[in-house]
Amino acid sequence: MKLLVTGGAGYIGSVTSRLLLDAGHEVVVLDSLVSGFREAVAPEATFVQADIKDAASVLTPDSGFDAVLHFAGLIQAGESMHKPELYWDANMVRSLALLEAVRAARVPRFVFSSTAAVYGNPTELPISEEATKAPTNTYGATKLAFDYALTSEAFAHGLGAVSLRYFNVAGALIRDDGTAVGERHDPETHIIPITLQAAAGKREKLQLFGDDYPTTDGTCVRDYIHVVDLARAHLLALDAATSGEHKIYNLGNGNGFSNRQVVEAAREVTGAELPIEIAPRREGDPATLVASSQRARDELGWVPEKNTLADMIGDAWAFYRSHVA
Repeated sequence: MKLLVTGGAGYIGSVTSRLLLDAGHEVVVLDSLVSGFREAVAPEATFVQADIKDAASVLTPDSGFDAVLHFAGLIQAGESMHKPELYWDANMVRSLALLEAVRAARVPRFVFSSTAAVYGNPTELPISEEATKAPTNTYGATKLAFDYALTSEAFAHGLGAVSLRYFNVAGALIRDDGTAVGERHDPETHIIPITLQAAAGKREKLQLFGDDYPTTDGTCVRDYIHVVDLARAHLLALDAATSGEHKIYNLGNGNGFSNRQVVEAAREVTGAELPIEIAPRREGDPATLVASSQRARDELGWVPEKNTLADMIGDAWAFYRSHVA
């Protein structure tokens, strides 16, 4: 298939692009490079530097694209509470422009990078796709709004859409030939890469945001998924996309790890002391997010293979030492 990958210079998009290429697909990466990295784009992919609001310049009626995989957007939950206008513009307004281009170009399939943040503070654990959607931050609200747009698009115009609601993503793609693709943001806001910065001596200490949550050790609990397992789900989602339907799948490994457990695992992997400091809670952070991925297992045949923090942090550390530190 000929595929357009938006945000393909970012973390998840760049890993998924490589798996798509490995599977024999033709990949065109569209990325503004506002937060992505040109060197993260697979050499075999065609690269177009552009914003998703200008996707119609690539998605022309005669371009022959079979699907779009949409990763581009803003992702910082805390920032979204202080700069909501940026998130509504990037994650909704510009994404609607992309969707309009998809419709005009008659692209039949669309896979969307959604998020577990749409559920907010869950009313059930593990969280199923039917759980109440009540996002506690603007980031989650914008992703949920676009999910609703995809449902309408599928109904009205026959698009085959799939939303993949991720939980916390970690790890890196490490190939036998030494190629490594992993996570890096500027600034970094995710706990595992921040922990690795501390292990490499780039930070004096780690901040854990809140230690008074109703969890076993008082810190937030999250469901972590290895980026390679996540990328594999996108290939399965492409095959599952069905005209006129919008399918939604939660992706996680079904196990929750607290922030303190992440730090302990990082200490074991890196050998660093990693001193911590307890900081105030961040606005909009739910106490616990753990996924039920049963639907993805049943309908997509998706099973995560790298389930441990040691797997994820070990691969992320290998990437960090070779490409970032």
